Amino acid sequence: MHKGTVKTRVGRFSERNRIYHVTTCTRNREPLFSSLVLGRRVVQAIMCEEARGDVSTLAFVVMPDHLHWLVRLESDMELSDSVRVVKSNSSRNINRLLGCKRKIWQRGFYDRAVRKEEDLLGIARYILANPLRAGIARSVRDYSLWDAVWI
Repeated sequence: MHKGTVKTRVGRFSERNRIYHVTTCTRNREPLFSSLVLGRRVVQAIMCEEARGDVSTLAFVVMPDHLHWLVRLESDMELSDSVRVVKSNSSRNINRLLGCKRKIWQRGFYDRAVRKEEDLLGIARYILANPLRAGIARSVRDYSLWDAVWI
């Protein structure tokens, strides 16, 4: 294992400066983030994680029942730790807002390391077009829960 690579689970590694496309779903695919107020809690958790300096967010979209996040690891922190922090912080804030204690996210997440030769902008466009493909917006401008460094 070379410097900057952290072993996560068998056959998987988190690598500093590597870009990952992360997808994670709400528990039972419940469309909690149809509420802009609740979806903003996820956005705030992503922004807080970025402010810590361990990751750089390139693009994200919070869909009603899942999150797509294009993220670069900026430290030797494991990708799973950054995802855990975002899910934990957003859950805590959503539960505080709702005045209850419920599970917001499904366990685990799906990730794919982006290869250097892949079209990064194309991947970001795919992520941002999710609301269009789902039929919940006619234009990205009509959807509030997204951002990208290229915009």
